[in-house]
Amino acid sequence: MSNVKKLAGQTIWYGFSSIFGRFLNYLLTPLLATIFASADYGKITTLFAIAAFLNILFTYGLETAYFRFAAKEPESKVYNTAVTSILISTTILTVLFLFFSKAIAGFLEIPKQPEYVRWVMWIVALDTLAVLPFSKLRFEGRPRKFASIKVLNILINVGLVLFFLVVCKNAEKGTFFSVLYSPKIGLGYVILANLAASAVTLILLSKELFSFRLTIDKTFWKELMTYSWPLIIVGLGGMVNELIDRFMILKLFPGSTEEAYSQSGIYGANYKLAVLIVLFIQAFRLGAEPFFFKQSTQENAQRTYARVMKFFVIACCFCFLGVVLFLDIWKYFMGRSHPEYWTGLAVVPILMLAKLFLGVYYNLSVWYKLTNQNLVGAWITLGGAAITVIINFLLIPVIGYMACAIATICCYGFMMIVSYRLGQKYYPVPYPWKKLTAYVVICVLLFGLHKLATYFIVSMWFSHLFGLALILAFGLFILRIERKELQKLPFVGKFISAP
Repeated sequence: MSNVKKLAGQTIWYGFSSIFGRFLNYLLTPLLATIFASADYGKITTLFAIAAFLNILFTYGLETAYFRFAAKEPESKVYNTAVTSILISTTILTVLFLFFSKAIAGFLEIPKQPEYVRWVMWIVALDTLAVLPFSKLRFEGRPRKFASIKVLNILINVGLVLFFLVVCKNAEKGTFFSVLYSPKIGLGYVILANLAASAVTLILLSKELFSFRLTIDKTFWKELMTYSWPLIIVGLGGMVNELIDRFMILKLFPGSTEEAYSQSGIYGANYKLAVLIVLFIQAFRLGAEPFFFKQSTQENAQRTYARVMKFFVIACCFCFLGVVLFLDIWKYFMGRSHPEYWTGLAVVPILMLAKLFLGVYYNLSVWYKLTNQNLVGAWITLGGAAITVIINFLLIPVIGYMACAIATICCYGFMMIVSYRLGQKYYPVPYPWKKLTAYVVICVLLFGLHKLATYFIVSMWFSHLFGLALILAFGLFILRIERKELQKLPFVGKFISAP
């Protein structure tokens, strides 16, 4: 349990940076939803979806490969080779994509704003160069510096968006602040703010970045690539599952380009209401990936993985209930000026459950990373991507963005089940799957009970009080079942008395 305590402690630090920073960033959603119509918000969503795709291509699995090999090889050898490789490839890819920026802008149907695409490319380049320095901090167990830089990144991003789109845009004409705002840039200020934050982040990581020697051990580099190249497929497939629906709405929705971008904007804004579970999963991954590799050499590693999975699912269940039982509050997160965003609230419970499945899959994926069977992981991800594309292709013309939510939960459910079955064959871990399945089913039933009750009793106060009662009931149920395990956790355990 001491190892689980260590992971929990690190996750708290990573969680602080992730939750605090991302929460500030997510607060931009109501601001942007107020300033921009859903069609314009859809353009922002699409551009950053491109950035997410390119981040996978630019990093080509080296982050995970670094953790894998640094656990058994001299860390400096791994870091030198990985950073040199990523520095060369980033330079080549950035130049290539900048050259085709006008063509990409045309494909995205924003031919008058090719500069948006160029700015996004620079963000991708800077973020790519920061990946391995951040990984080094995680591997060396320095979550405090990691957290500080991540939080500062978000503060700069949010601060600059507020400065340009609120202070300067609304300043009295002729004043110093009004001169700093150009209506021609418009949406571009969101991208420029992100670009400035990425640049400052890389500067703050300069000590870690420049601690490498410009050299490549060709034999070792080939070994790194053999391990990491399937992770490119895993990453790109994951991004297909996460973001391809934005592009498919744009191309398949039976309406004008403006209407398609509006559908994408509504879906993108509601997608962000899965914030609690997404932030927790991200915080967990930051601590868990290096932890899993280091733990693999310890006795009873599988039992530790099973215990981690249990706590993870329980936490996700609380996140699920915390959002879906209070959607009438969370909807204001998208602002009040454009109520068309609220029409998409029906996708939120589906996406929350889908994200829970994704989080479980991340836990399960340890088996193919530890057994060097990343190609199997790639095939699983490609299977999920195929499901995503097929369902969206068939249903977007019929039900619009609702098809995206259905495709997402089917995709991640498939990946979770297949990974579990294969993992038990090649690297068996004693996951308490019956108990965990019961916890998830109970949460879904509680949500259904809440919907049924509030259908017959239409009262805001009743809805909120009944939601709180259901969460409390679930908490007491978990406490009764898992009391002994919870007592062993750091921070939480000291508040739980013996039965």
